Amino acid sequence: MQKKSEQLLLDLPHRVALGRDDFLITPSNAAAVALIDQWPKWPAYGAIIEGPEGCGKSHLLEVWRKRSQAAITAATQIDIEGIPNLLATGAAAIEDIHFNGVEERSLFHALNLAKQESKFLLLTSRFPSKQLRFKIPDLASRIEALPAVQILSPDDALLRGVLVKLFADCQISVDEGLINYILMRMPRSLGAARNLVSEIDKTALTERAEVTKPLVARVIAKFESLDLFTSNDNSFTQL
Repeated sequence: MQKKSEQLLLDLPHRVALGRDDFLITPSNAAAVALIDQWPKWPAYGAIIEGPEGCGKSHLLEVWRKRSQAAITAATQIDIEGIPNLLATGAAAIEDIHFNGVEERSLFHALNLAKQESKFLLLTSRFPSKQLRFKIPDLASRIEALPAVQILSPDDALLRGVLVKLFADCQISVDEGLINYILMRMPRSLGAARNLVSEIDKTALTERAEVTKPLVARVIAKFESLDLFTSNDNSFTQL
C-alpha cells in the first residue's frame, strides 16, 4: 500500500529533470516549462525567464542545459573575451541579469554574438526584465525585444507538491491534513518550504519524535518569532 505522501505527490503532474529531482508543473510555472519544451523552435535567438528567488529558474536552466549542452554562468561573471567560448556549443545561459555589478558591455556583446551566429541565449532575472535599468541604451533595447516568460510566486498546488516531496525525501510520511495545516501558515515561497521542512526534520530527529501537528506548530512558531519567514522570495511583480 502506498504511503499517503506518495499518493498526494502523484496527484500533481511532474517531469523528471534529466537525472535531477522532479520538476513539478502548475499554472505558476507552466509558461516557463513550455518555453523549455519549445527549444530549439524559439521565435528568437534568445529568451528570458523571470521570477522570484527560489521559484525554480535554476532548475529549469539545468533541464535546458542537458538538452542543449549549454554553458551556464552568472551575469556578474561574464567578460567580453570569454563570450565566444561561452557560446561555443551553440547555446548558453546567463543567470541573474538583474544584479548590480553586471558588466553591461559583456552582456551586450553576448547578445550580439548569439544573434549574429544564430546561437541561443537564455537569460534569467528575479524582476521583470522590461523594468530593469541599464546604462547602455542599446542593451536595454535588446533585452526588451527578447520574449520573456514568468514563473509566478508558487500557487497552492505547487507548494503542496513541493512540501510532500520534501517530506518524502526526508523519509517522513505525512497526511493531507498536516500538509493543509502547513499551507495555511507559511509564506508562498519555495525557499520557506525547504527551510521549514528541514527544520521539522531536524527537530523530529533531535527529539526522536514523530512529525505531528503539535511539533509542526512549534517549528512554525519558532520561525515566526525569529522572523525566519521574512524573505524577498516573493518580490516579483506580475507585469
